[in-house]
Amino acid sequence: MRRVLSRIKNFFSPDKQLSAQLEHLLGFTPKHLPYYQLALMHRSKVDELARNNERLEFLGDAMLGAIVGEYLFKKYPTQHEGYLTELRSRIVRRETLNNVAMRMGMNKLVQYNSHDKGLDRSHIFGNAFEALVGAVYLDQGYPRTRTFIIKQFLHAYIDIELVAATDTNYKNQLLNWSQRNHRAIEFQNMEESREGTRKSFTIGIMLEGNLLCTGVGYNKKHAGQSAAKKAMEMLANEEE
Repeated sequence: MRRVLSRIKNFFSPDKQLSAQLEHLLGFTPKHLPYYQLALMHRSKVDELARNNERLEFLGDAMLGAIVGEYLFKKYPTQHEGYLTELRSRIVRRETLNNVAMRMGMNKLVQYNSHDKGLDRSHIFGNAFEALVGAVYLDQGYPRTRTFIIKQFLHAYIDIELVAATDTNYKNQLLNWSQRNHRAIEFQNMEESREGTRKSFTIGIMLEGNLLCTGVGYNKKHAGQSAAKKAMEMLANEEE
């Protein structure tokens, strides 16, 4: 009955289109739509903390990490802590979440400053997905949140065996290459700039004291990973 009443309420709501889109995305009918509207509001649109999704992102990040961690703990009963931690990290990393969020169509729902071109290359949609998880938790409670993450995220979009077999930590790959080949590698901060409302960082890869390549990201970690990926590709081409 509550589900029927919720459908009727949303049908006559001015936000019935959003309700329908969310129901398709989530697999259930939202009860309290403002949670989800807040989850889809990026700070570039509304800077006021109480009206953008940053706090919900914090909550969703915690829920996502806990539920994915529990799922992996049960799926791999003989694996050690380091393996589970690394696998969880790969699943919930910003690039993965951003890719999944865009495949879900969240890029069509998130409210952000479309004139800030730097945001198109950032991870705002992955961040909004975390905020959406926070909204689901507040609206539906833990059991429904767990079901949503497992069915609508892990089962629908994540090939865990492929993730486990793929090493995406390019910085570690590059440092291992450096040790194997006895060649000095150094990560160097090159530049900090601002694109719209966000800071941008440039990290350079120094090989034997010479600049090999650079990478750009919205934090130093992502910039370093981007640079390391380019470096590994360049070094692989040299070895062929």
